[in-house]
Amino acid sequence: MDEETSQPPTSRTAVARPRLMLALLIAQTAVGPLTLNILMPAVPGLVTTFSTDVATVQLTLTLFLVGLAVSQLVLGSLSDRLGRRPVMLLGLTLTVVASVAALAAATIGWLIVARTVQALGASVGLVVGRAVIRDLYERDRAASMIGWVTMAMVVAPMIAPLIGGLLDTAFGWQAIFLFVALFASLVLVWTAVGLPETRATIAGGGGFRRFLAESAALARSRRFIGYVLCAALGSGMFFAFVAGAPHVLVTIMGRSSAEYGLWFVLISVGYMVGNFVAGRWSMRHGIDVMVWWGVVLGSGFAILQVATVLLFPASAVAVFLPQTIMGFANGFLLPNAIAGAVSARPQAAGTASGVTGFLQMGLGAGVAQLVGHLITDAASALPMVLVALACGLGSLVALATCIRR
Repeated sequence: MDEETSQPPTSRTAVARPRLMLALLIAQTAVGPLTLNILMPAVPGLVTTFSTDVATVQLTLTLFLVGLAVSQLVLGSLSDRLGRRPVMLLGLTLTVVASVAALAAATIGWLIVARTVQALGASVGLVVGRAVIRDLYERDRAASMIGWVTMAMVVAPMIAPLIGGLLDTAFGWQAIFLFVALFASLVLVWTAVGLPETRATIAGGGGFRRFLAESAALARSRRFIGYVLCAALGSGMFFAFVAGAPHVLVTIMGRSSAEYGLWFVLISVGYMVGNFVAGRWSMRHGIDVMVWWGVVLGSGFAILQVATVLLFPASAVAVFLPQTIMGFANGFLLPNAIAGAVSARPQAAGTASGVTGFLQMGLGAGVAQLVGHLITDAASALPMVLVALACGLGSLVALATCIRR
């Protein structure tokens, strides 16, 4: 750890109970993706309920994503100045309050505002959780822990629409926000009881001037930039697929949406297996080796995907099988790249985590918009897989220029 910082006694206590802390971090991380995806089945009904159009209701999702991205910058930096525990409690409290406000929404405008505020709080587990892990564990061990925690980001989006659909059908859309409020409340209470302050004590204080100095130091760190780019571009490969695959399979190939769901589950399993590999191997082989293999494997199968789409443009296997391996590669690339980014300057781990999350979502949104535009009039999946390949090659360049050993 940096010579100017020291770990508080409560941090050592938390490390002594790693399973319990891991479970808490998983629950905190799950709040964001669960809150994002649980409303999706209710969107068509909301159009009728509020007598509006689909584009307006879609803002409950679009602005949630914007809030999720922007708030990571703010919450990450705040956790460096104020501490992890108060910021985590603040974010979860904001999620509960905004969920109750959404529950009482009488107009679509009220609901959109409540959802945006909800996103500002729901991102706290994503950004501060990674900083907590870096506070408690050394660099390679942090990558292992992040690998386990990021499984929540796969499982939550898989089960959230099912929960939301059941609640909406049985009790109405308000039940969805009641569920989120109760879930966030449980995590809030657990956090208040079980999360100690883990931010290292900074010798000489940690005022705003020091915060600016640490932010500038991150911007000058070639390795930090390299890890962030590898994480963001690796995520971009997945966002390209998410944006284009439903259109490719259902509209272009004439397959059913149920078949798409089955393929997506397979890709999600591939990503989870990659997380498992990160959890088991990161300490053994080190962050840089795992990032190297993740980037090379993902880029290699992106090249293979382009080739198979050119040879077999009407084959779902040609698109989805290479994507499954790319998902596996991302599963152990992302935890290690994120751990590398937040380890660049441990005393600025919150800021580093926020910047990483912001760029992941920002680049992902841009890639998704681009693919959505390119794939509309396409005759095959080629535009989608070419964008994914561009992201993969970009991550190779970042690896070669910024993370040279």
